[in-house]
Amino acid sequence: MHYRQLGSSGPQLSVVGLGCNNFGMRIDAHESALVVHAALDAGIDHFDTAEMYGGGKSEEFLGAALGSRRDEVVIATKFLPRPAEEAYTPGILAKRIREAAEGSLRRLGTDRIDLYYQHYPDKDAPVDEALEALDGLVRAGKVLHLASSNVTAAQIADAASAAIEHEWAPFVGTQIEWSLLSRDVEGSIVPAAGAAKLGVVPYFPLASGMLTGKYRRGEAFPEGTRLAASSYFARSATAENFDKVEAYVAFAARTGHSVTELAIAWLLAQPTVTSVIAGATRPEQIAANVAAAVWTLSAADAAEVAAIGG
Repeated sequence: MHYRQLGSSGPQLSVVGLGCNNFGMRIDAHESALVVHAALDAGIDHFDTAEMYGGGKSEEFLGAALGSRRDEVVIATKFLPRPAEEAYTPGILAKRIREAAEGSLRRLGTDRIDLYYQHYPDKDAPVDEALEALDGLVRAGKVLHLASSNVTAAQIADAASAAIEHEWAPFVGTQIEWSLLSRDVEGSIVPAAGAAKLGVVPYFPLASGMLTGKYRRGEAFPEGTRLAASSYFARSATAENFDKVEAYVAFAARTGHSVTELAIAWLLAQPTVTSVIAGATRPEQIAANVAAAVWTLSAADAAEVAAIGG
């Protein structure tokens, strides 16, 4: 396993991280522990969860599974903005952040959050309110590093400027949906992250399973898969995407790799990417994800793969 620093001042992360969004939703505590232990054995030290995953169960299951090995890993979790039905008043977001952090610390069974993400920006609250509250958590030692998620290029720049102006702890990374089938972020968000010296952490790198080879054109989605269970994710199974997937499968086969390995290795070939978040519901999926970290794409190969997607 290789490790990279997140941004200019963040933690060292394994280049493949474990996304824990399945914990408490698709798998139970025992199954989650098996996945966590497989990840630890494979050298993964980057575990990504959120207060919303499984209604808090993901954090609980992760903390319990790590047990005495907690100090060997980087725990990343995320807080939600204030509830949509609550009107914004000054201070309400700061209060939500402090309460969310205490809840996550309790569920994880730890005394600090290594990497704390703003899961979604608050549409009404000024960025200063979030950053000041987060800075307070850093100063108190409850959070070590901060990051953003699901933000625009302008929001990345605004947060960086505010942190410098007020000498608050800055965001060191940003998490975005990015895969060979979802590349809109390359036009603005990725360059903005680079300009702000943020490390990028892609999620859904396998496009909800489209880049695993488990789905076939014209065939029913296998029972129990994400696309079979959700019409939202099933929207990615378009004729255009199947064309691309088949081309990616052919490229990977020519080089002796799987399309899963190609999907992760291509992201890791991008200069701004620190670690790729990949979920798993079974220990054997960990091995498939980690295998991708061994493959270093040449610049020419990365460019050829990028051209397939147009």
